[in-house]
Amino acid sequence: MPDPGSKPPIRTSAAVVVLVALALALFSLSTVETLPVGLLPLIAKDLGVSEAEAGRLVTGYGIVVAVASVPLTHLVRRVPRRALLAWLLILFVVANLVSAATPGYWVLLAARITVALTHSVFWSIVAATAAGLFPPEVRGRVVAGLFSGLSLAGVVGVPAGTWLGQQTGWRVPFLVMSGLGFLALLAVVTLLPPTVGEESHATTGTEPSRRRFLVLMAAIVLVICGVFTGYTYITVFLTEVTGFSQAAVAPLLLASGIAGIAGTVLAGAVVDHWPRGTLVLAVGLLTATMFGLYAFGGTAFLAVCLMALLGFAMSSMTTALQNRILHVAPGSTEMASAAGSAVFNVGIAGGSFLGGFLLTTGPGVRGAVLVGGLLGACAVAVLLAEPRAARHETLRAATREPARDAAV
Repeated sequence: MPDPGSKPPIRTSAAVVVLVALALALFSLSTVETLPVGLLPLIAKDLGVSEAEAGRLVTGYGIVVAVASVPLTHLVRRVPRRALLAWLLILFVVANLVSAATPGYWVLLAARITVALTHSVFWSIVAATAAGLFPPEVRGRVVAGLFSGLSLAGVVGVPAGTWLGQQTGWRVPFLVMSGLGFLALLAVVTLLPPTVGEESHATTGTEPSRRRFLVLMAAIVLVICGVFTGYTYITVFLTEVTGFSQAAVAPLLLASGIAGIAGTVLAGAVVDHWPRGTLVLAVGLLTATMFGLYAFGGTAFLAVCLMALLGFAMSSMTTALQNRILHVAPGSTEMASAAGSAVFNVGIAGGSFLGGFLLTTGPGVRGAVLVGGLLGACAVAVLLAEPRAARHETLRAATREPARDAAV
């Protein structure tokens, strides 16, 4: 008899509309997260603060997501998912309206913290919610479709938001993001059933394993820390090491983002068949790219190719990672996703700090890229050790069973 939790709760056409709406919400959240980066001078001048203070609108956001993801997701674990998603999107819409109308810096910071809290929970529950709308055999493709919103945020959202802010004032992009959030809200409220996700096949891991999950988290913090040790200062690398002009950096980042969309699509096409292999390959590709930049980044043509490869591998890895979390989550996939989000942000913060330290000491920006590659290599080694960790877990469980039976 088929598992009732494997039957999609709504018809496929409605599920596709909801998936698009959730991808749109993820696009809006991810755009808003880093939108102030391109608008820092405008925000600082308008609100009468330094650019360093305005920069805290981004760093503070990341810290809140890293700290709040797990406890907040645990706190709301019993709230029906349609109601929770609706309230999260309402908060997102209102907070961005407040950002657009803010009279001063502290109100804007409070609005940003509110959006970050929304982000913490939304990111944790959205993958399991979306996957539960479709049959389990297409889970990887669903995750890829959802994460296309994340890829598009880097390629379209932030550059377009920066341009719009420069043309019309920094407040207007926040109004636009609020409007997109409202569209996603309408789809969620209209099409999601009230009890969606409560008995879904995606609420628990398909191959639950505490050891595999811990190995996965260790690998992710290593590779993300490694990538951002170099990527945080990629503009410095491209101008000082490769010799590109400042004006050439934006097109290079755009090319990297476009390659990222291709990475999401390709990972989505293969990850259902090779969930672990796709992740290992993506992390290995990221690592090779970091080493490639260190060795060949001084050659313009090779640097362009490696930047495209970096975007491709990063997006592939993100898609494969979320799919893998849904496989090996030892309990709730939402709590596992919350932990993954926290670890991801810890890796970003750690990598940015380490890269900054290396930049101002002897190794410089090339040294930062090399260290990033070494951390990535450690991540590959950890992922390759995952089957061994799982065997130990299986053996321990097998030895406990006879002892328990004897005690009975």
